[in-house]
Order: sequence, then C-alpha cells, then structure tokens
Amino acid sequence: MKLFPDFHTLVSIGGFNIRYYAVCILLGALFAYQLGRYRFKKLGYAPNILSDYFFGVMVTGIIGARIWYVIFMWKELYASHPEDIIAIWHGGLAIQGGLFTGLIYSVCYFKKHQIDFFVAGDAIMPGVLIAQACGRWGNFFNQEAFGGEVSLSFLKGLHLPSFIVDHMYIEGAYHHPTFLYESVGNVILFLLIILVVKRISKKNGIQFFSYFVGYGIVRFFVEGMRTDSLMLGSLRMAQIISLIFIVCGIAGILYIHFKREDKQVDE
Repeated sequence: MKLFPDFHTLVSIGGFNIRYYAVCILLGALFAYQLGRYRFKKLGYAPNILSDYFFGVMVTGIIGARIWYVIFMWKELYASHPEDIIAIWHGGLAIQGGLFTGLIYSVCYFKKHQIDFFVAGDAIMPGVLIAQACGRWGNFFNQEAFGGEVSLSFLKGLHLPSFIVDHMYIEGAYHHPTFLYESVGNVILFLLIILVVKRISKKNGIQFFSYFVGYGIVRFFVEGMRTDSLMLGSLRMAQIISLIFIVCGIAGILYIHFKREDKQVDE
C-alpha cells in the first residue's frame, strides 16, 4: 500500500487506486447528508427518511452527471472509446445533469413519503452547495475545470497557497483556478441562504429557489472563464442552463412569496 503516490491519488493498493477526486465528492456528499438530517430532525421528521433518500439520490445524481457529460463529449472522447464511459474516476461529471436527475428522483421520493417537496428542498439544497464546493477540489486534484491562461504574478496577487499556484501550471502555462472561484462562491452562497435568506422569509421553498438563483449566477460567470466548457454550437451549455436556473429560481421565489400561504416550521 502506498500513501500519496502522486498528486491525483490518495492511496494505491496493488492496482486499485483511491483518487482525491472520489474522496472530495464523497466528503461533500457526506456533509450535505449530515446537514440535511439535522435540518429534517429540527423540522420533526424521522432521521431515516433522509437515510433512505441519500443513497438513491447520490446514485441517480452521479448517473445523470455522467450522462450529461458523455452526451456533449461523445464525438471528442467516447465515440471511439465507449468503454471509457464508466471511468468516472478520471473525471467527467457535469453537475447540472446530476441536478436534473436528482430533482426527478427527489420529487418521486418525497411524493411517495407524503412530504412537501419545498420543505424537503429547503432542508437539502443549501447542503448541496457545500457538496459542490468540495467536488470542485476534486477537479483541482484531477487538474481539470480550469480557466484561461494567466501570469504567475496574477496568481501570486491572489495570495493563494503555493500548492495551488504550482498545480495551476498545466500544459505549459498558468491558468485561472476556476475550481476555486466556484468553490468559494458556493460556500458564500451557502452562508447567505442559511444566515440571511432563512431569516428574511420562513415560507417553504424560498431557500430551495434561492439555491438556483445563486448557483446560476455563480456558475454563469465562472463558466465564462473556463477552457473546457461543454458546448452547444458556439454557446456554453452550462451558461444556458445557468440562465434557466436563474429565471426559474426568480419565478419560483415570486410564486412562493405571492401565492403560497404556508410557512416553514422554525428550525
């Protein structure tokens, strides 16, 4: 067994490697799960409700994220090597695809358990932001999801630790650490939702829809810096989806504010 055999791998046991990418995703998912359990318990629900939910949404989310990535990278990567479709440990998960399949699974699950979807969304979605923030560090260790070229002085001007600066030297040049921009943006958004939005309005669904508005804004601007965007013609697909998220999120907030009369139980 070898610990830290290279920058991408945490542990190597024979031919089996545990990569930082997988560790970051699992740590983020675990945080989201524990926070969701805590918030569900505060709302008076049995803890096993989220325990049963967690595995299913994680699996469907990963499948959706992979399918979304494969669809847009089919010609470049997978048409000639379809066997690589299952190699998610090398990267290639598009979170927006995972959100779509995760939402479909969530609607079905909470309807089956007769739980208001907006109540569940408020309890779960803020934690998803931390899961995404952790996942972006997986991109860092895979040296992917980076931005355009920048100078060394630019990176040093951001006062980043040397290990980040050093590993943003990719393919002969330094690059924007867009993984870090999005990670920090998601953490700030998480704090805004649980410390500000939750206090402003107690109505079910406001935190849920605030996630989509905030994440859409963060992702739209960060995506504009990236060099590896999934494209639809000349358009960056993630920016299109981000705009849809923003519009739907604002519409949802207005609907909740003006139409729904119920209020969320205080946590």
